[in-house]
Amino acid sequence: MDAMVMDTTSWLMLAAALIIAALAVLGVMMYHRQQSRRLRERFGPEYTQAISAHGRHKGEAELKQREKRVKGLRIVPLPASEAASFSHAWKTLQSRFVDSPQGVVAEADRLVRDLMQRRGYPMADFEHRAADLSVDHAAVVGHYRAARLIAQRDERGEADTEDLRKAVVHYRALFEELCEAEEPRRTHDARPAHS
Repeated sequence: MDAMVMDTTSWLMLAAALIIAALAVLGVMMYHRQQSRRLRERFGPEYTQAISAHGRHKGEAELKQREKRVKGLRIVPLPASEAASFSHAWKTLQSRFVDSPQGVVAEADRLVRDLMQRRGYPMADFEHRAADLSVDHAAVVGHYRAARLIAQRDERGEADTEDLRKAVVHYRALFEELCEAEEPRRTHDARPAHS
């Protein structure tokens, strides 16, 4: 009878261990699925690009690394006066495009890089800049990539006026998102005290 009780107890313990292991595996799978969904929602098309380039595991690890790296940066909004200055420079650039599109794309690239640097983004190579931008500006990083491709074609003399126009439109989408001014500080009402 004792052997039979032992066998039943052993089987119950084994079954409990298997159930616990299955629940742990299920929990890990749910965690990974939730992380994938979070990354997909945060990075949008950049998620798809990372997965296509590196596979799911390495692509997601790359996106998490981007988040970690950008979290360590000090990205700041612009003071209102600087945002106005950048906006004025952009309007001037656009008005020159009509009369002389040559050189405007290179100038737009330079203005976007100046804006990024002023906001606190490191000025590494293009891929690192785009990767850093993708963390908080995933919706427009595709515009940055498209503009850069046209700018490279322009450098080789392969871009026509329509291509240059498209590049400026792409740069503008990124520029407008990055040209974020800090909120003005509210002053407390200086109301006289009632006696």
